[in-house]
Amino acid sequence: MTMIPGPWWPQAVLAGVLAVDAVMSIRPPAFIRACLNGVEFPEDWWWTLIVIKFLAAAGLITGIYVSGIGVAANAGVVCYFLAAAFAHIRARFLKSEFWLNCLGLLTLSAFALTVSYAPGL
Repeated sequence: MTMIPGPWWPQAVLAGVLAVDAVMSIRPPAFIRACLNGVEFPEDWWWTLIVIKFLAAAGLITGIYVSGIGVAANAGVVCYFLAAAFAHIRARFLKSEFWLNCLGLLTLSAFALTVSYAPGL
């Protein structure tokens, strides 16, 4: 069984969004700072999120051409945003950053996984 995405465009869209998010996180605007501070994520570790997002974007793009890579990368992105949602709920930081950024990207990543890979299962 090949694990190349059915429609490839959801993977490309998600990769683009993650890449833009990573670039924005290099010098985070107020809403990203509020999000990270709201869940009490240490500022010394913010760089790790940039690396994770760039690697995820690279995995999603690679997965368009290499069987299995994209589904693993996309599943990892879903897990990343599930963990972020858990951190928000645990910290009781449920402001607009949670609803728009965190749950919005969780929804996008779950949509991309479902649309690209569920038809082939």
